[in-house]
Amino acid sequence: MKNILIGFLSVLLVSCYESERNCAAFKMGSFKSEIVIKGVKKTVFFIRTKDLQVETFEGRTDSSSIRWVNDCEFVTRKLRPRNMSEEKSYLIRIVSTTEKSYLFEFSEVGKSKKMTATAVKI
Repeated sequence: MKNILIGFLSVLLVSCYESERNCAAFKMGSFKSEIVIKGVKKTVFFIRTKDLQVETFEGRTDSSSIRWVNDCEFVTRKLRPRNMSEEKSYLIRIVSTTEKSYLFEFSEVGKSKKMTATAVKI
């Protein structure tokens, strides 16, 4: 019985742990991110200012507006979409941070399917 109680308390304490996030350190700067799309690893480079993000992906550069929801979440939308698909807004949520990188989730606004990736400050 004592072991069960100790095990239960251990699980309870671990489940309450929330990873530390220093999102402010990643609001602006130059970053590199690798994501997997249909089983293929792709690299994205981006520069973020307070309200703008310029990213280069597969030789193509695009600009997006940024609206911060809170210190760890922002919504991004292409400034000059070329088709209906590019008109969609995306919610990016910083899940955890290290000194030089952060893990983030992103999804189309209003959709529940999320993808995750890591960005490294360069």
